[in-house]
Amino acid sequence: MFLITVYDVGEKRVAKVLKICRKYLNWVQNSVLEGEITKAKFEKLKAELKEAMDESEDSVIFYILRDTKYSAREILGTEKQSTDNFI
Repeated sequence: MFLITVYDVGEKRVAKVLKICRKYLNWVQNSVLEGEITKAKFEKLKAELKEAMDESEDSVIFYILRDTKYSAREILGTEKQSTDNFI
């Protein structure tokens, strides 16, 4: 599956959340990561994030795409990091 992850977490937890996410996905922009991931790794990612987050203040949104065939990506401005996997 292809996953886009967007997070909004407290300043003290930003670096830790980014580090966790980068183990599984490609960083594309501040607080946004994407990439192919297996269901098992997705479950690990969620478990690790749950440990690092303060659920009363933080949020993480996962956009799950089963197939990227009908999606596209367009960038205006500077691309933060080029990736091999893109929509």
